[in-house]
Amino acid sequence: MFVDPPLTDAVLRGAILTGAGLLWVLILARIVGLRSFSKMTAFDFVATIATGSLLANAAVATDLKGFAQSMVAIAALFLFQVILASLRRRFEPFRKLVDNRPTILMRDGVFDEDALTRTRVSRNDVIAKMREANAGNFEEVRYVVLEATGDISILHEEKVAKELTADLD
Repeated sequence: MFVDPPLTDAVLRGAILTGAGLLWVLILARIVGLRSFSKMTAFDFVATIATGSLLANAAVATDLKGFAQSMVAIAALFLFQVILASLRRRFEPFRKLVDNRPTILMRDGVFDEDALTRTRVSRNDVIAKMREANAGNFEEVRYVVLEATGDISILHEEKVAKELTADLD
């Protein structure tokens, strides 16, 4: 593609295409903003993984067409992310359609067995997250929440603002 012998060509092509692809992703991330690689929704997470996969495809492209197709696909992912974020912000019905709802897994130190079963989260997963949050015992935990992103949040303050629990199942 670039030079002979083939090994030198492969090394140069890999380095140049990887650098160009990374530069393209950085430019798009600067245009789109900090949200580019967030994990606020399932789509954000999928877009981040897909961007990495497409960048890897671009780095090993054997022709300009394959490289360009990967770069266009990355730009399309960023564009769809912007469109979905805008629709989520503007239209409540759309947000409800595409967003997962946070789910309470424990309230006031008591596990919600139905919620654990429904969300396929084990008690051990919750206990590990409680240790990470420095929750020393079940009684001090007000809420354990499986967030829409798949993260687990631990609220162990004595008083919890109603706004923090208003959208919970």
